[in-house]
Amino acid sequence: MKKKKVTLLSPAYNEEQALPLFYDTVAALADNLSDRYEWELLFVNDGSTDGTLRVLQELAARDRRVRYVDLSRNYGKETAMLAGFDNASGDCVITIDADLQEPPSTIPLMLEKWEQGYQDVYGRRRKRQQSFMKKSMSRAYHKLLSGMASGPQLSEEAGDFRLLDRKCIDALCRMRETQRYTKGMYDTIGFSKAPVDYDIAPRVAGTTKWTIGKLMHLAADGIMSHSVVPLRLASYMGLIVSAIAFIYLAVVLLKAIIWGDAVAGYPTIVSLILFLGGFILLALGIIGEYLGRIFLETKQRPPYFVNTITPVNEQTQTAD
Repeated sequence: MKKKKVTLLSPAYNEEQALPLFYDTVAALADNLSDRYEWELLFVNDGSTDGTLRVLQELAARDRRVRYVDLSRNYGKETAMLAGFDNASGDCVITIDADLQEPPSTIPLMLEKWEQGYQDVYGRRRKRQQSFMKKSMSRAYHKLLSGMASGPQLSEEAGDFRLLDRKCIDALCRMRETQRYTKGMYDTIGFSKAPVDYDIAPRVAGTTKWTIGKLMHLAADGIMSHSVVPLRLASYMGLIVSAIAFIYLAVVLLKAIIWGDAVAGYPTIVSLILFLGGFILLALGIIGEYLGRIFLETKQRPPYFVNTITPVNEQTQTAD
């Protein structure tokens, strides 16, 4: 029987120090399972400014299983993963970061679930090496996003470390939006899912590329791309504020008619104007975020551009 092909997909941005250690680990794993599977080690260089591309070129020259996609600039992890999906040739794709925080030792368990018929086997974080504040904010964001989801619910404690069957990959490749939130897409496409628990390890080298600004941008993308609840909340708040304003107006008029009280003075008027003005600007900001995304999507530009793509090896071989 022909061996099934497994693509190990890893987006890389300024991972010059971590890549050699990552390659040694996953190459050893692939060697141990070479009797059952054919392997493809696919890296996406997301516009790195260090020696990441040079390292990938050296690895590809040593090991025919290694392929890389060199993007024209830094597009972000979400788009880099799409580039990997577009160029993966395996019967399944396993997405994993190059910093080894996600243990490759979990991959055999994922493959077992896949062989049992599951099409989306996602890693479920069991223990986080993070500060209490960061863990709390992450859980709060996940609960918020799950509560606001317009469609399927997000898998709790699940990230991008997962095994995806070819059917899942083909479905994700058909979703060409540029404002991507892949974690939401995993649940949108459906297919049978199963979790595999793992513990997050410290980075083997380098520093995290996720700054507070990038995390906030990703959080906004997750909310705007996965839900229309903010628009509904703006509408509901508008109705509530309007109702309060009408009630307040009726009270003022009744007091003036019955008791002859003067209309509320300057401080009250200024407070109402500031409150209503702030709410209007907030609602316009929410609408503007959605409108901006519509504007970008209607251009139908390609999600990314590529410098170099190494060809698919029909018969992959182990390192010499």
